[in-house]
Amino acid sequence: MNGDAVTDSGIWFRVEASSAASAVRRAAERLGAQVEMDEAHIADLAIVAAELTSNLVKHADEGALLLRPVRRTGQAGVELVAIDSGPGMVDLTTSSRDGHSTAGTLGIGLGAIVRQASWFDGYSLPGRGTVIAVQIWPAKLPQPPWAGALARPLSGETVSGDGYAVRVADGRHQVLVSDGLGHGPLAAAATEAALAAFRNAPSGPPAAVVGHLHRGMSHTRGAALAVAELAPEAGVLRYAGLGNITGVVVDGDGQRRGLVSLPGIAGHQRPAIREYDYPFAPGARLVMHSDGVVDRWRLTDYPGLAEKSPLVMAATLLRDAGVRRDDACVLVARSWA
Repeated sequence: MNGDAVTDSGIWFRVEASSAASAVRRAAERLGAQVEMDEAHIADLAIVAAELTSNLVKHADEGALLLRPVRRTGQAGVELVAIDSGPGMVDLTTSSRDGHSTAGTLGIGLGAIVRQASWFDGYSLPGRGTVIAVQIWPAKLPQPPWAGALARPLSGETVSGDGYAVRVADGRHQVLVSDGLGHGPLAAAATEAALAAFRNAPSGPPAAVVGHLHRGMSHTRGAALAVAELAPEAGVLRYAGLGNITGVVVDGDGQRRGLVSLPGIAGHQRPAIREYDYPFAPGARLVMHSDGVVDRWRLTDYPGLAEKSPLVMAATLLRDAGVRRDDACVLVARSWA
């Protein structure tokens, strides 16, 4: 990585050798300076970056780390998400205590991460691997988000045609997942146009928002996309989609209900747009993903994952169901009622 600014989509690192640790640490320090952290918090960030990459090198298989800025309530922080397909841990809480070791080390790595982090969450399953998410904030920790998501490019590409956005507009809690047609810069440009139009769209129900996105993307190659609106106080989720974005509501028992998207491409011709309402009970989760994620996952295969943050849940599903021959994106949102 060079000294360029890190965009909000972040940078993915493959972590397979100890040499990756210095690259991740330097990038994290630059990002900390970019979001105007003070030196003490940048030092904390450097420790977290070094420990996460060290753990991936020592204990993990197929380790990857996402570094990106996070922005909420008028301030900016830095987020790191470490993902591996290693041996996993029976009890992540125990493993994060200082002095605990699984490989003859001092076992201080996870403990140091927890101490330095403003926010920490993780999930590990023996035989499947571990996901750890960490945020460093320069001031008071904002309220934990009700949605979390990740997008990564297919192997060999530097940009992803898949993307997501989250917004609250006049009390409407809405999310977007977009899959630009094809791959590479033109697909990424289509999705960036969708995200920009979504952020600037007038407040309205999902069908109206999708119509706004369609009109705002006519200069691009187009995208499959879907917009959902969570209204847990009313026990309802509203959904409108075009193309092959998968939407699923998972209830508290892990049972799945698929959401309907109509055929079409946002930005091309004049697609039919229709909105559907679904029950959304307390404890429910919304999962949305592009076709770069295989729809064979079942939450019942991951004991305890539903109690984790939306970000950790999204990262776990991306790891296990994402395919390397395509861009991939997973978004998870939770009911707060």
